[in-house]
Amino acid sequence: MTRNLLAVLLDSGPVIVLAAIAGAGSFTHIRDTATEHGQSGWMAWAVAVCVDLTCVMAARERQRDKKTGRVRDGLASWPTLVLILGIVLSLSANLHQAEASAWGWITAATPAGAFLIAVSMLERRASGPRPEPSPAPSSEPVPVPALVPATQDDQDEAADGPSSELVDYARRVATEYQNAQGKPISRDTLRARLGVSNQLASDLLRTLRTTSEAAR
Repeated sequence: MTRNLLAVLLDSGPVIVLAAIAGAGSFTHIRDTATEHGQSGWMAWAVAVCVDLTCVMAARERQRDKKTGRVRDGLASWPTLVLILGIVLSLSANLHQAEASAWGWITAATPAGAFLIAVSMLERRASGPRPEPSPAPSSEPVPVPALVPATQDDQDEAADGPSSELVDYARRVATEYQNAQGKPISRDTLRARLGVSNQLASDLLRTLRTTSEAAR
């Protein structure tokens, strides 16, 4: 557990520290701008907190929308519009405090830019893809036909190829496996599911592939 906690801290720690430092720099510029324009005392601090926390809140709401599929692709959501507004306000305050030169604008905008990049990194990590659970197997029992001839005479009669009943059942097993696992069934898996020999499993797979190609 300690090792896992250390790994999480090493992985996310630098991004969190960057977000804290950059947020503090952006906060200072917004507070100073608010003070210069009549919002003195705690109101200047409140304005700065509102702008920075609005960006964080909007980023989190965008993440929730992605998880729930609330917003369709290509449509601008309300959290996205709020995030854009917060970015504009933050950058405007930073640039207002800058020296009237190219480097002055760049250095003044750096805290706000770094803060937004750090927030976007945290949002990206939190909304990473997760494996979808496999579909639950059907609870209804599947009738199993006679799979392997019981006598040597029956085996000789089946030498020309598997019966149509066995082929149909093998097709059902292969389809269920494909839907559950997302890949074609192998010979060994089919042999284990049906309880047949390796040769008969190979013949069944060959028959299934031939009929599948013919149906296309």
